[in-house]
Amino acid sequence: MPRYLAAACQTDFKNPKTRGEIAARVDHMLGMIDNAVVGYKPFGDVRLVVFPEFAHAAPVYETVAELADKLAVPVPNEHTDRYHRKARELGVYVQTGTFLEVDTKYPGCVFNTTVLVGPDGLLTKYRKVHPWLPWEVHASPHDIPDYPDDPFPVADTEIGKIGCAICYDWLFPEAIRELALRGAEVLVRVSAYMDPWGATAPMDWWTVVNRCRALENTACVVAANQGARDYPPFSWPGGSMIVDHDGRILSQADPGAGEKIVIGPVDVGAVRADRERRSGHALLAHRRVEAYARAGLPAFPAGNAASGPITIAMNEQRTTHAKARVHPGGGV
Repeated sequence: MPRYLAAACQTDFKNPKTRGEIAARVDHMLGMIDNAVVGYKPFGDVRLVVFPEFAHAAPVYETVAELADKLAVPVPNEHTDRYHRKARELGVYVQTGTFLEVDTKYPGCVFNTTVLVGPDGLLTKYRKVHPWLPWEVHASPHDIPDYPDDPFPVADTEIGKIGCAICYDWLFPEAIRELALRGAEVLVRVSAYMDPWGATAPMDWWTVVNRCRALENTACVVAANQGARDYPPFSWPGGSMIVDHDGRILSQADPGAGEKIVIGPVDVGAVRADRERRSGHALLAHRRVEAYARAGLPAFPAGNAASGPITIAMNEQRTTHAKARVHPGGGV
């Protein structure tokens, strides 16, 4: 029943304009892995290292065509190969910052993608299921008709069962619970969560949501947030944190922009013991699925990528349509 240290590493890079700038960012993040694993060795074994959303590239262009032309890369790639070599060298698992991903199987689409890499190679690839509407024109697996892969993969590793979701995904309890129901014991949040919804009251959504997703799923949370000071138009508060399965914050970066490495314990043994032992607050077991009559009703439409590249205007239009589905006539 492993207990180890995790490192949530928030980054502070200038906003890249081309994919040629990605390699330098990887250089720096590999150095951060060394700093976390070697520097904290006297205090414990860092086995999991997590980087934020947009650590490699942010969606600075408004159209899919521009993103595909200038910033997007296939995944896996030479950068994920470098993370694999570092993971093998140090015996760690690395949840990469996100890539803007192109895939020849899905022409006209760009995904926002993170991978979990371990000593033995790439373990899971997660594509953001809930792009931040309307601004993000990435495709979700939900936008692909007959998408063949599991949109919520969970890796069974020697340091526990690890599931990841990206930023806005975490505002949807259904998404994170899907990971928990697939067995995830460690929930990883790769995020670029901006002010004013950060780690500062009265709208500290970042902190509240991370703690709530932990306790409602009886799972540890390792959450790395963007700390960049040059990713306009938003400001990024950081506040990266590690939370235990009862919602306790075990470590957290002080709110404020900039590069940080946050180290904290992950106790998978405690998660397993409490999931098995508890009859009170056994939240996964106490769900009354049959009673949730409206939970499965359609809202945001599926299969959007079938009609061509996603645009901001399309996101706005489909949101209006979805709101009418959910609140017909303005009611509930």
